[in-house]
Parts: sequence; structure tokens; C-alpha cells
Amino acid sequence: MMNNKILCALLLSGLAAPLAAQSSKDLKTPAALKKAAYNVDKYVAEIFRRKKLSVPKVVDDPTFLRRSFLVAAGRIPTLEEASSFLEIEDPAKREMLTQYLLQSDGYRSHMQNYVFDLLRAKDNNRNGAEAYAAPYMHFVQQSVAKNTPWDQFAHSLVSAKGIAWEDGNGAVGYYIRDKGMPLDNLALTMQIFTGERLECAQCHDSPTNKWERMDFYELAAFTHGQREINDGVWNRAMRSYNDEDFRRSDIGRLFYWLRDNIHYGTLADQGAGRIKLPSDYQYKDGDPGEMVGGRTHFGKKIRSSDRRDSGKSRVEFSDWMTKDNPNFDYIAVNRMWERVMGSPLTYPVDVYVKPEKTASPSLTSYLTRLMVDLDYDLRAFQQVLLLTKTFQFATNPNPSTLVGGDDFHGRKIERLSAEQIWDSLVTLVAEKPDSISRLEQYLLQ
Repeated sequence: MMNNKILCALLLSGLAAPLAAQSSKDLKTPAALKKAAYNVDKYVAEIFRRKKLSVPKVVDDPTFLRRSFLVAAGRIPTLEEASSFLEIEDPAKREMLTQYLLQSDGYRSHMQNYVFDLLRAKDNNRNGAEAYAAPYMHFVQQSVAKNTPWDQFAHSLVSAKGIAWEDGNGAVGYYIRDKGMPLDNLALTMQIFTGERLECAQCHDSPTNKWERMDFYELAAFTHGQREINDGVWNRAMRSYNDEDFRRSDIGRLFYWLRDNIHYGTLADQGAGRIKLPSDYQYKDGDPGEMVGGRTHFGKKIRSSDRRDSGKSRVEFSDWMTKDNPNFDYIAVNRMWERVMGSPLTYPVDVYVKPEKTASPSLTSYLTRLMVDLDYDLRAFQQVLLLTKTFQFATNPNPSTLVGGDDFHGRKIERLSAEQIWDSLVTLVAEKPDSISRLEQYLLQ
């Protein structure tokens, strides 16, 4: 057997600066993250005591190895990584493995795929042209690589303005993705980041939740007014030169290329703060065509009419959504719990639930405080969860005894995603799968 020190060095080779060096906050030191994991386990243990459930066994090293790699890096370990971990006798090796994985290119790639799916990002946004999506996809990739705090990332998306192709301004693609569907975009924003389902209220008072149609339009007023930069000039030009002969000419093809690849990817301002009710509005609290201002209905109560600067309502909306908003905090926690544990604290993962209605109000409150205290650092938060005994528990072979959420029996059994299957196949034929290019992966087919 190789010397333990050599194996530890091999396991940690390529590791970037530790989390403690990335923040001045004491809460992000390895010791503090380990303590937070211990606190999570204490709350979970209380659930088992209260429900009189048998505490699961902790999985063996091979199971923990496979589970950790698939969850954190989205692939199976290489032979070298597996041998290095399994032969180490250091009692802290699971902590070392967790840190190794969260600093790996595999984690960044796997997390990027997660965020892409969450935002419904795709390689092309219109007519199959990649030009529309490239800056947006790059922005998401860079945000994950830099470990941008989740609240800052969400704020950048929802308050975006300007030209997508400007350096660092790819967040504009969040609205370009749903160009022409601003109301649908607002409903999805609320679902993704606050766990509120407003899609029914777009057409009528919702029969399944608290939302009324007026509520929907008052929120939509904040993000209303999406238009391209210099759209008046372009619209006049389109009307003047909209004939088949012009389209086929060299100058016509250039004109439409500029429209589709440059003009289309711009956003003129940051929200009108006012919106007209639709012509079919049917309730007594408003008239068809009436102009209404933005107003929020939970968290901090704000109105778009309170703002001092015109054309800035999306900034105000972003501030409201990400700052001191219990919905935003809980949904971030619930999504990360599902990502690591395989099952959310409460179902569905994108619906806000008050702490007192969860399986453990104490656990839920602790996790939301932890998310805030960690400055919405999703990597550090996931590290806490990966360090818990709860993550290391054996999977429950019986149906859940806790209706409506996680049963706290370790990682749930599920099928691998397409990306996990592909990256695991690449791992089988490549010594260092995280370091090979996409072109090299393609040539391996």
C-alpha cells in the first residue's frame, strides 16, 4: 500500500485555493463548514427521534466515493481517483474528497448544466442562430466558474440592460431568451427564484393559490417595457425596406443580419414600472386598458411609483426579489438540498413553503439562515451538505415515512442524467476527463 501522505497529495493535486482563502468570512473556513454540517445533522437527528425512526447506517467508502462524484462532479471517478481515495486510511479523507470535488472542473461543468436547465438556456434562441445565445451561455458559465453569489447572479439577470455582446453583459440574454413573451418571463422568474406560481393568474384569478389577476399585472409592471435600443429607427427602416427584392440584395442581407445578430440582442432600459391591463380584463378592481403601477405582495412591500428614477423598475424589482426575501432564501435552499440529497425538503422544489409547515421548522430556519450567512455561496452551501452524515446515510429501501418531502435517508436512488452518463463514459476512456476539451470528447465517439 502506498504511503498515506503520498495518497493525500495525489487526491488533493490540482486543488485550487481552499474555500477559507476565498472569503474573509469565518463562516467559510473548513472548520466552520464542518461545524455547520454537524448542526444540520443535529436537526435531522431530532426528526428521527420525534418520528421514532431507525437511524440509517452510514455507507461504505466505495458507495460514498461513487455518490459524491456523481453529485458533485457529474461523473464516476477515474481509476486513479478511486484508488487514491480507497487506499487512504486518514479519517478525514471524506472531507478531503468533498473539497477536491467542489474545486474541480467537473463540479463547474456539472453546475453549469444545472443552471442551464434551471434557466431553460439553449444554444440558439431564434431561427437556429447561435449568435443570440452565445453571450448569455458564456455569462452563465463564467458566473459558475467564479462562484458568483446566487443573489448577485439572479439580480444581474432580472435587472439586465444594454447590449448582450458587450463584455460581461451576457445577462441580457435572460430576457432575449423569452423575447416577445414578457408576461411568461415574469411568471417563470417568480417560479424560479421565489417559488410562487403565477401562470394561471395571467388570465384569471388562480383557483389553486392566492394569486389574483391584478396581482399578476402589478408584478409584471416592474419588468414591462422591454424593447431594443434605438428600436424606433430600426422599426421605421423595416417598414421602408420590407420587400422581397431588398431582402435578396447584398445590402438587404447585411441589413437583416445586423438586425438579427446585433439589434435583436439589446435591451434599452430597466423597466417602465407601469403596464396596461389587457382588453379582456374581467374583474371589478380594474378596467380593460387601465394603466397600473408595479406593486409587490409579499416580503418588503414596494410600489414602482415610489422610485425616483424612471426606467429603473427592474432594478427595484431585483432588489426586492433578492434582498431580505424569505421566498428567495428558501427556494435557493430547497434547490440545493434536492441537488445534493436527491429529494427536496418539500415538494415541489420550486414552491415556497413556510418553515412551520416543513418536516422540521428548526432545520428549515437554520438552513435559510446559513444560506444568507454564507452570502448565497452555493458551492460553500453544498459543501456543508456533502459533509453531513445525512448525505452519507444509506438510501431508504422503503417508501418515505415523511409525506411531502425528504425522508432524510441519504441520497435517493435515481437514473443518471444524460450528461452524467456521457461524462462517465468519457471517464472510462480518458485518464483526466475534466481536462480534455469538448472537441476531444467529440472525437472519442
